[in-house]
Amino acid sequence: MNKLVYIIILNWNGFKDTIECVKSCSKLTYSHFRILVVENGSTDNSETVLREHFPNIEIIQTGSNLGFAGGNNVGIRHALTQGAEYVWLLNNDTTVDEDALPALVGTAESDLSIGMVGSKILLYDKQETIWFAGALHTPDRPYRPLHRGFLEKDRGQYDETVETCFITGCSLLVKRKLIEDIGVLAEELFLYFEDTDWCTRAKAGNWRLMYSPPSRVFHKVSISVGGAESPLMFYYSARNLLYFVKRHFPDMFYRALAHDVFEFVLVNIKKGRMTAAMAALKGIVDFFMARTGENI
Repeated sequence: MNKLVYIIILNWNGFKDTIECVKSCSKLTYSHFRILVVENGSTDNSETVLREHFPNIEIIQTGSNLGFAGGNNVGIRHALTQGAEYVWLLNNDTTVDEDALPALVGTAESDLSIGMVGSKILLYDKQETIWFAGALHTPDRPYRPLHRGFLEKDRGQYDETVETCFITGCSLLVKRKLIEDIGVLAEELFLYFEDTDWCTRAKAGNWRLMYSPPSRVFHKVSISVGGAESPLMFYYSARNLLYFVKRHFPDMFYRALAHDVFEFVLVNIKKGRMTAAMAALKGIVDFFMARTGENI
């Protein structure tokens, strides 16, 4: 396999994680890849630190925080101009197994209709515990793909390469031809649901999405946005779910809205997490005010 792969690692105020991620990528057994760090307008001196640590690695400065979608799109566009046949979006709060990339490319190359491939993702601090092993849709909420195997012990029960309905942007290999066909990530979403939207557009374009378990990635989970219960996460999740459903599942909009209010607002109030509840409520209000991009 000699297809050029650009590994795009987005950094925002997280140079310690990015350093660890880049070091793990440098050990990959795949023969033809380049690492590109997209420095997304950090305020913690990340760019200087990263350039000192990695003088021979490409680093692009966006100039401001463009979010997950906008920052990665800068990297994707650069990779394509450099002749990349694949881009691998990889969260900076991950480390990778040395065989993670050849497994992804091998799966992608096995069929011309395969446009996206995802890894088996395990928890960084509990590496026998699954975070993502492909995805499932439930009939009543097809707009909310569920992580298959979530928090299950990895006993090899998800070790078959299979087609999936969704691949998380945490580790997502994308074929150049797919990007040329359907475009890049939706920048108006800024953060959260941009990967769900991309996968849905890919499937609508008759591209296949595959889960490749020999590709193993270890994830620290929500570090870059302040943890799994951060107001930032609840704001963008609540707002962007509604944009996503309106775009792709318009007949289910009011069901999604009811779930949104219950799950993101009322449950947080019940648990005493008022800051998170208010952030989610602001996200819902901002949807109805047609606000996109960065707004919190």
